[in-house]
Amino acid sequence: MLEVLSHRRYRHLFLAQVTALAGTGLTTVALALLAHDLAAGQAGVVLGTALAIKMVAYVGIAPVAGAYASRLPRRVLLVGLDLLRASVVCALPFVTEVWQIYVLIFLLNAASAGFTPVFQATIPDLLEDEGQYTRALSLSRLAYDLENLLSPMAAAALLMVMSFDVLFLLNGLAFLVSAGLVVSVVLPSPQAAKDEAPSVWRKVSHGMRIYLKTPRLRGLLALNMVVSAAGAMQIVNTVVYVRSTLDLGEQAVAMAFAAVGGGSMLVALLLPKVLERVRERPIMLAGAALMTVSLFLGLLAPGFAGLMGLWFLLGAGASLVMTPTGRLLKQSCHAEDRPALFAAQFSLSHCCWLVAYPLAGWVGAEVGLIETFALLGTIALLSTALATRIWPARDPLILEHSHDPVAHTHLHYHDEHHQHEHEGWEGPEPHRHPHYHPGGRHRHAFVIDGHHLAWPR
Repeated sequence: MLEVLSHRRYRHLFLAQVTALAGTGLTTVALALLAHDLAAGQAGVVLGTALAIKMVAYVGIAPVAGAYASRLPRRVLLVGLDLLRASVVCALPFVTEVWQIYVLIFLLNAASAGFTPVFQATIPDLLEDEGQYTRALSLSRLAYDLENLLSPMAAAALLMVMSFDVLFLLNGLAFLVSAGLVVSVVLPSPQAAKDEAPSVWRKVSHGMRIYLKTPRLRGLLALNMVVSAAGAMQIVNTVVYVRSTLDLGEQAVAMAFAAVGGGSMLVALLLPKVLERVRERPIMLAGAALMTVSLFLGLLAPGFAGLMGLWFLLGAGASLVMTPTGRLLKQSCHAEDRPALFAAQFSLSHCCWLVAYPLAGWVGAEVGLIETFALLGTIALLSTALATRIWPARDPLILEHSHDPVAHTHLHYHDEHHQHEHEGWEGPEPHRHPHYHPGGRHRHAFVIDGHHLAWPR
């Protein structure tokens, strides 16, 4: 798996990702301490509100950023957003009111909502080989899981010798290092879009239209709901179940979270070899089924050992779904549409979290944890069934399809769809002029674009 790091440009971007993740993990701990410092007994309310603001920023900002990302130099955009994130976290130590936390958290996550999809869309441009890209996806999954495991321990060690305010400054430094690593490489320049959307709304909704018109991606959206239902139960209620129901200490809470990371990392290590022989659909549906079973087993009110086993299975299932996601997105669009499509996935997946987080927290607090297992397990089961139905079992990349004759004008290159005569005034490619497409039937790798507005039946 590590051989993909021999690619210099990818190696620098991966190190930028790891550095930023490590810094973000420190801020997660420091933010909880800051909330307690300012709000004492209301710290949970402050953190819950901050989490909701984070989700709103992700859902609202990502499509806008994705719409315009292909019109900006990627390196300039990524570095600028890293510098903005560094500025915001360095302002957190000077906060004196709770509302200031909310404003800064929105700005921080608005910048992340712009950064993350563009960063993710850049990787397949660097690693065009499918095997290398799959290994890169697994490395990214490992990086996220290791951050979840190691950042709290690193923060605890640092807090023995410094105040929590310093953790924010270390995160600012991490974002600066990330920006430096991005500056150190030349990134692919995005191509001009073949179909220039005539309005702001069409630009913003471009990735969403591709996403929601592609059957495999509609299935992915249902699987995102499974991940959110299972993940929300684990993230929100682990501490409640371990501390209140099982009456165990903080160390047990950390071990339960580690079980999730262990299952996820094991799958991330094994999955590249499996994906060389098996398509994404059965693997991802198996992951959804595993998470669903894990939630329903929670109805048995397991002890600590049982909970560790359930959380290990839940982490493995989540990794089976999330690791191949980038491959599906890459298969489902042209290179110039990747920022918009990755942004759509980022936004829609966080819509699922925006539903699941409050359900896990409110039902757990007001009704009970066993009932929460039942509710979220049912949501996961229905979402898995929906994904199985709307994602066809036979899902070839190359499809035979028909075109009606059409005459139109748009920005284009002379690819397989644009073989026509010129009068000499049209200028260099890409260029815009009236042209005609005769009707016909042919086969090629099919994606939704300006010439393919609906999926073939």
